[in-house]
Parts: sequence; C-alpha cells; structure tokens
Amino acid sequence: MSNNTVFKALVVEETNDGEFKKSIQQRSVDDLPENDLLIEVHYSSLNFKDAMSASGNKRITRNYPHTPGIDAAGIVVSDKSGTFTEGQEVVVFGYDLGMDTDGGLAQMISIPADWAVECPSSLTLKEAMIYGTGGLTAALSVQKLEKMGAKPEDGAVAVTGATGGVGSISIAILSQLGYEVIAFSGKPEQSDYLKDLGASEVRHRDSINEIGDKPVGRELWANAIDTIGGDYLANLLKQTKAGGAVTSCGLAGGAEFSMTVLPFITRAVSLLGIDSVYIPLADKKAIWQRVSTDMKLPNLESYAEEITLEQTPEYLDRFMASQTVGRYVVNVRGLVFGLEDR
Repeated sequence: MSNNTVFKALVVEETNDGEFKKSIQQRSVDDLPENDLLIEVHYSSLNFKDAMSASGNKRITRNYPHTPGIDAAGIVVSDKSGTFTEGQEVVVFGYDLGMDTDGGLAQMISIPADWAVECPSSLTLKEAMIYGTGGLTAALSVQKLEKMGAKPEDGAVAVTGATGGVGSISIAILSQLGYEVIAFSGKPEQSDYLKDLGASEVRHRDSINEIGDKPVGRELWANAIDTIGGDYLANLLKQTKAGGAVTSCGLAGGAEFSMTVLPFITRAVSLLGIDSVYIPLADKKAIWQRVSTDMKLPNLESYAEEITLEQTPEYLDRFMASQTVGRYVVNVRGLVFGLEDR
C-alpha cells in the first residue's frame, strides 16, 4: 500500500481561543505514527473516554490535532513484526489507542503489533465492537466477581450507571449467567429498556446515597458493579452483604470517595479495581474467549445503535450531555473516501 493512500478520520483540533473543534477530514497513511501494524478499520465504538478526548480533556489527550477512538476492529494491511498476516481480522482495545496515539475513529490506524489480538472466529468485526471497550470492561467486571466466589444463588448484583455502555452490557451478561440484577440509573424513563436487558428491578441511582453518613447500612445486595465512582461507590460498599464484592471501573460521579473501613473489616467486603487498558495481552485474549462463548449475548445487534463516522461529532457531544443510552457501534467505512470498500 502506498503511503499516500487517503482515508477519512475524525480529527479534533484546538482553536486559538482554546475551544476544540471536531470534523471529518481526509488524511494519508504517512500522517500516521511509525509502527509495525497497519490496520484498515471497519468498526469502532463510542466510549465516555472518547468524548472526553474529543472535548479537549488534557488528562486523556495531551496533544492536538488528534483522532479519538479507544478501540477498533479491522483487517491487517501489513505487519512488519510478522505477528499477523495480511487480511487477518483483529481487534484492538486500550493501551494508548485514542489517547495520544491516533485512534479507531478513522479508516486506518498504525499501532504496535502487541496491542492487537485476533478477532474470535465466532464474532464478526461488528459484533466485536458492539461489545467494544464497554463490553470488555463489563465482562472483566463479571469475571472478577466470579473469581471472588460470586454465584447467582448468593443474591442480587447491583449495577450502577445502568444505561451506559458498561452498565447495559453488565446487566445483559449477568442475566444470561443466571444472576438477579438490580439496575440503578438516573434515567427512570429507561426502566423498560433495562428490564429488557435482564434487570429484575430498576431503582433511581440516588437511592444508593440515602444511607447518608452512616458507616454501614442494611445488606441489600450480594455483589455490585459500579461504573460511576464517588459517593455511589462508597455507599454501594456500605450496603453490600458480608463476603460480597464491588467492582470499580468509572469516575463520572467523582474520582474521590470517603468512607470508613468498617465494611471491609466487619463484613469482609472487597473493593475490586477493573482495568481494561493495560491488562496483559494474555488476559485480554482469555476474556475475549469468554465473550465469544459463555458470555456471548444473543441478538447482539439489539444492544447497540449503529452510526457512521460522520455522525460521531454529534454523538460524542451527547455523551458529554448525558444523553446516551447503551452502546454505539461506528461503521467507520459506512461512507468511504479513497479506499475500496470490502
């Protein structure tokens, strides 16, 4: 492939007055960083971290112009390392993709070969991105609870941020594995949607915080998956049954929380961190095997809305305005410029 091959990408630029402008632009392969693996992207997905990058959050992305997109699924064009072969289907999650390395909201990416894994044969590229980073994080959260001994017969699992990408897939996976799920959301109008995903009960997220400053409360759920952080995480822990665990993977409600050690030393409750960015490649391969087998959801198309690359600026703004529900899969090649569609 010639280095002057052109493709489309979402580009975020910082203006002279400190604003950040999003647009779809033509780029060429020689604009990409020098790495071993060149991938023709077919699908990506939208995640909250992409929205933060696209809004100019310098904790996520230091340098602009920049192309967000923390995950991608596509076809290998070339691999100087010899790890992959031309035409092989691969998926990419985490590491620096979409942060300070141009990401998956583009028709081409160039990355180190050890950032990619082979797409499981039981998943299409689109299905892989319906899960995306949000689905991968959900699967890791459920698996972490299982490793701590969680079983459906222990009782309900609470899920916060239930309408979000991680929350919605968490509910669906838990339900498929036989767990009772209590969904917590700030969008009560989405109760029917959450019950369709598998939630047995839907509560307003603020009810978690009714415990106030009490060091512990009644034991209301056996385990929990928290996607919000802040006081919600603290108060989930206070109301978890003895021996239970709470996973933490998000901070939309705040990066800090305050509580006593009592839930940990009087009830043996565990707080479990979830990292979907820098986990070892072997662990990523292992969780993908589960996502493509016992955690594979039926009717995957129903779990995500498909959009084009041209629609991503609008949808990223919706993320920042808390106007999104569920997963969004981006058909990066839906409108093709300069590349033969496959």
